[in-house]
Amino acid sequence: MKEENSGNAISYWLDTAKDDIKERPTLKESITADIAIMGAGFTGLWTAYYLLEKDPSLKIVIMDKGCVGFGASGRNGGWCSSKFSVSPATCIKRYGKDIARQIQLSMFDSVTEIERVIEKENINADWTLGGSLQIARGDHHLLTLEKAMATYQKLDLEEHFQLLDQLQTDQRVRINGASGSLLSKTSAVLNPGKLVRRLAETLEQRGVQIYENSEVVKVVEGNGRKSPKLVTRNGAVNAKHAIVLAGEAYMTQMRNYQRNLIPMYSLITLTEPLTEEQWSSIGWGGRETVGSTRLSVDYLQRTADGRILFGGRGQPYQYKSKISNAFDRHEKTHNALKERLYTWFPSLKGISFTHDWGGPVGVTRDWTPNFLYNKKTKVASAWGYAGQGVSTTNLGGRIMSDLLLEQQTEVTKLPMVQHKSKKWEPEPFRWMGVRFVQSGLSRIDEKAELNGKAPSGKTLVERLGRN
Repeated sequence: MKEENSGNAISYWLDTAKDDIKERPTLKESITADIAIMGAGFTGLWTAYYLLEKDPSLKIVIMDKGCVGFGASGRNGGWCSSKFSVSPATCIKRYGKDIARQIQLSMFDSVTEIERVIEKENINADWTLGGSLQIARGDHHLLTLEKAMATYQKLDLEEHFQLLDQLQTDQRVRINGASGSLLSKTSAVLNPGKLVRRLAETLEQRGVQIYENSEVVKVVEGNGRKSPKLVTRNGAVNAKHAIVLAGEAYMTQMRNYQRNLIPMYSLITLTEPLTEEQWSSIGWGGRETVGSTRLSVDYLQRTADGRILFGGRGQPYQYKSKISNAFDRHEKTHNALKERLYTWFPSLKGISFTHDWGGPVGVTRDWTPNFLYNKKTKVASAWGYAGQGVSTTNLGGRIMSDLLLEQQTEVTKLPMVQHKSKKWEPEPFRWMGVRFVQSGLSRIDEKAELNGKAPSGKTLVERLGRN
C-alpha cells in the first residue's frame, strides 16, 4: 500500500485551493475599523458578508493567527449538513417541539442559503446537493434509524427524510454490511477550502481588510468611555462599533476563554483517485455524504476528483485543552480509519492513500453553539459547533450580523442566541472525564460490532456523551 502526504501541510482542501492562496499582510500597526473580527474562518467571514449585505458602508477588519481557512473551516470533512450539534430528540426535551422544529428548519435554511450565495457570487466549491446517508451496518443498527425517523415525524418534518432498505441503499452506494439507511435530503458535499478562500476574496473585493499571521493576544472590552479592541503582538484594531471573537476551538488557548469549550480532534484520511472500474463496483454516483450510527463517528464523502474521504474521532483529548500542529496527525487513528475503509469497501483493499490530516473542533459543555453579544462591552462571540460547523457557521453569521446591528429577526429568537453554556470542569477533572467518555464510546462501538447488538443507551458513558 503506497502512502504519501504531499502538498499543503494543513489539508488536502487548502492544497487544492493553492492557485488562489496568496500572502496577505501581517498587522504591524494600530488601526481603526467599525468592526474587528478575530478569525478568518467561516464564522468570521459569514458575519462580515451579511454585515456588508445590510450596510455596505461598514469598514471591517479580520485577523487570523494563521491563514484564511487555517482552522476547522479548511480541514473539515466537506459536509454541509442540516444536522445540528444537539440531536432533535434532545432539543425536544430542552425546548419543546415547536422550538426544536424551528431549529431544524433553520438548519435546512442554512444549507440552501449557502447554495444561494455560491450561485450569486459565482463560487466554484465543488458543491453538490446530493443528500446525506446514515448507514446501518448490520440489522441491529436499524432501530437507531427508525427512532430518528420517528422523531422527525413528531416534528412534522418527515418530507425531508426517507428510510431506505438494503436494496435502496445499495442503489445509491454499495457498502459492505449495510442493511439500510436514513436519507437526509437537504445536505450537500463540497470542497470547504475552496469555499472559504473564495468567500474571503469576495469580501476583499468589497473593501474588507484581512490580516494573516496576526494572532490576537489580548481582547480589550469597551465601556462608555473607550472602544473595544483586538491586540496582536505588533499592533491593534480599535473597533468603533464592536469586536467579534470567532476563534472556535482556538479560543481555548486564551486564558479567559479556556473553559468555555474544549478542542476535540477529528481526523481524516484520503485515497488516491479511484478508477472507473473501482467506482462501478461501489456506485455512489450522487456524491451523497455518508456516515454511520457509531457513537465514535464515521464520516465519508466522494470528492469531485474521484477520491474517498474517510474521517472520524480517535486523537485523545489533551490535558489543559492543548492544541498543537503535532496533534493534527495521529498514526494509530489514521491507520484505524484506513482499515475501516477496507471493511466498508473490501474491493478497495490495497488502494493508496495520499493525504492524512486533522484538527480541533470546539465543543461546549452542553454541545450547544453560543452566539453572544454584550451591548455594554461591545464584544460579540460565536463558537461551539461540535463538528457541524460548515452549515451552522452560516446561521451564526446571519445571527451575529443581526445582533451587531441590533435587529430582531427570526434567527435571533433561537435558543442558542445569547445562550452561555456552563463552563467545562477545571483540570484534572476535565481531562479525566473527557478521556473516560472517549475511550468508553470506542469500547462500546467495538463490542456492538463483535456481538451484533446495538448499544443500550443506558451506560454511564453513553449518558455522559449524549447530545
